[in-house]
Amino acid sequence: MAKITRRKFVRAAGVGGIGAAAATIAAPAIAQSAPELRWRIAASWPKSLDTLYGGVEYFCRRMAEITDNKFQIQPFAAGEIVPGLQVLDAVQSGTVEMGNTAMYYYWGKDAAFTFGTALPFGFNTRQMNAWLRFGGGNELLNDLLKNYNCYGVAAGNTGAQMGGWFRRELKSVEDLKGLKFRIGGFAGTIVSRLGVVPQQLAGGDIYPALEKGTIDACEWVGPYDDEKLGFQRVARYYYYPGWWEGCGQGHNLVNLAKWNDLPKAYQSAIVTASGEAWAWVLGKYDAANPAALKRLLAGGAILRPFPADIMEASFRAANEIYGELVQTNPMFKRLYDSLLAFRNDSFQWMQVAELGFDTFMMRHSRA
Repeated sequence: MAKITRRKFVRAAGVGGIGAAAATIAAPAIAQSAPELRWRIAASWPKSLDTLYGGVEYFCRRMAEITDNKFQIQPFAAGEIVPGLQVLDAVQSGTVEMGNTAMYYYWGKDAAFTFGTALPFGFNTRQMNAWLRFGGGNELLNDLLKNYNCYGVAAGNTGAQMGGWFRRELKSVEDLKGLKFRIGGFAGTIVSRLGVVPQQLAGGDIYPALEKGTIDACEWVGPYDDEKLGFQRVARYYYYPGWWEGCGQGHNLVNLAKWNDLPKAYQSAIVTASGEAWAWVLGKYDAANPAALKRLLAGGAILRPFPADIMEASFRAANEIYGELVQTNPMFKRLYDSLLAFRNDSFQWMQVAELGFDTFMMRHSRA
């Protein structure tokens, strides 16, 4: 029995020795394919917004976990490295390797950037996700971003947004004349045709401007964030829907040269962690907004739908501008044609089972 045991031991040791030798041989290859990297990501959001900025922190944690801490990305809030509205520029120049932002902030560089976040009267959240993944949206947006030395990955979505906070009630389009309104992205061009004076401000700068009367109204995201930013303390009327953002799509932007230099496994890790952050941000908003809206209404906020004539006038103005841009901006035309075809087909389906189920259940929940 002793000899048998000894033979078994020798055989086991031999197998272990071969395994150890293989591990020793393989180690350099593994090290080469998974280098240790330390990057920075600049966000357009203040730390107080624990869903938008929290989504960036979540992404960074997942990157470390997925790569066994070999690829670590440190998040920075708006203003810590660059102002919130200069994130694209910082990534483009290589000041930081990555940024988390809303692409429509940069529509002044090219109106086509608005498709990266939300075309007014464009997609809802599920349509945006489907278009990006399966309708050619990611490819089209990266055709645009490569002109700015960036590569983009969807990394967060707010769902449909609110129309914002107003000091006085809106009864018709006439009430918009001369209104100084903080509104994000390309939508300012549309409302300006209705007499609004649009203002583009980063999240952390909105409340002081509203409190001082520098602006008359503002929009941000929805109840959870709006409550945190305190808009209800200086403006009572809370309007919906935010027709300029049927969804609020956020992106992780990567410096293109840095992206191309990454091992494929690390590129995949960024895509995977960004996708998880996308779901995390949307889920947190959907969970937090109902209770926040109840608190805002209990605290004196007055909930109102936009009057029908404002909605219709805004829709007409938007489509007039789109008609002009497709004549002069080839990239805008490519994106617009793609969105329009995808959205129209999508609505043919969504108005059947989805709309039927949702309206039935909402009616019964109210009862």
